[in-house]
Amino acid sequence: MLERLDVLMAWCRMKFKPKKSRSLSVRKGKIDATTIFTVASQQIPTVSQEPVKSLGRWYDSSMKDTKRGLETVELATEGLLAINRCGLQGKLKVWCLRFMLIPKLLWPLLVYEICSTTVEAIEAKINKFTRRWLGVPPGLTDMAMYCRKAKLRLPLKCILEKYKCGKARLLSMLEDSEDPIVKTVQPTIKTGRKWKVVEAVDEAKECLKIKEVIGQTQTDHKGLGSSTAKWWSKAEGKEKRDMVINEIRLNEDSRRVQIAVQQPQQGQWTNWDNALQKSLTWNEIWHMAPLRISSLIRSVYDLLPSHANLVRG
Repeated sequence: MLERLDVLMAWCRMKFKPKKSRSLSVRKGKIDATTIFTVASQQIPTVSQEPVKSLGRWYDSSMKDTKRGLETVELATEGLLAINRCGLQGKLKVWCLRFMLIPKLLWPLLVYEICSTTVEAIEAKINKFTRRWLGVPPGLTDMAMYCRKAKLRLPLKCILEKYKCGKARLLSMLEDSEDPIVKTVQPTIKTGRKWKVVEAVDEAKECLKIKEVIGQTQTDHKGLGSSTAKWWSKAEGKEKRDMVINEIRLNEDSRRVQIAVQQPQQGQWTNWDNALQKSLTWNEIWHMAPLRISSLIRSVYDLLPSHANLVRG
């Protein structure tokens, strides 16, 4: 067949470029490296010899994404160390992490089958350096950095939450695909044993249906009819996907609040009913001294070096 294609291409006054092509031979479910394909009297490199990259995804002879997870962890570690070595202030390092390193890590986390446990390990490394750059104690919980309902809301993004939302969006796009073949096959998305994207999406859909049954309730001091609600039965296409993603974010935030309620020291803000929420923006952080940022976070979560905290430690 390759010879016939070579003849047809020569008749069209064109020719193949074997160096830009790859070959792969599979026999009985295993890679066969002995089979060699040639075209235009030149050998086509195998995938085991030269891995190929397509749409930002690497393909090699292993046909697995196990190595890609380790490479992503290594990429995150190298990026954190590179940011840490630069001579910038801590708040500028956090900005580099938020807008440079995390977006770079999200693409491999989306296209490869990387389990959630690996992403949790990456998040633990990110949180370690973030605490150091903000000048807060290592005991500051993840809830304080990422919770949207906290009295002090920081402009930080949780990479684990981004990973879950990305996988859920990918699954929703495949399920709602207009291509009949994709809709019939229903490709599986592997995310490990600890968190499964199919169960998370189904749970989010059920929550949206229950909210529609309950109806719009009053949760603040606004008047009736001052806000509009989107219902699951009336949404279509992208709007449904956005509702599912937003529900997964709300579930993650509710989990953080549940953790905060169980913390007697850093979770005291859950009892501040009359306190207004303070949302820090990057513009405000630029004009704040590093020690002021650290003092603000410590004071909200009761981590100042007071006599009671020193005795407790």
